[in-house]
Amino acid sequence: MARRNNNTAVTGEVYFEHITIGNAVKVSAIHASSGAEVSIAGPRTASQKELERVALQKLVRRMEQKSGR
Repeated sequence: MARRNNNTAVTGEVYFEHITIGNAVKVSAIHASSGAEVSIAGPRTASQKELERVALQKLVRRMEQKSGR
């Protein structure tokens, strides 16, 4: 479950895909049950955990926008 500060939540599984392209990494976050997907790009030197955190934040925001929150 992903949680934001304003107590909205995205429940269910989220899959992450990492693709290295030169000195950058593209990280996609996919919400398993809805199929919602977002991508971010970051430096190759950034930690996997940090890149996934940013991608998850973007996914939560996208899902909130779709639900009208």
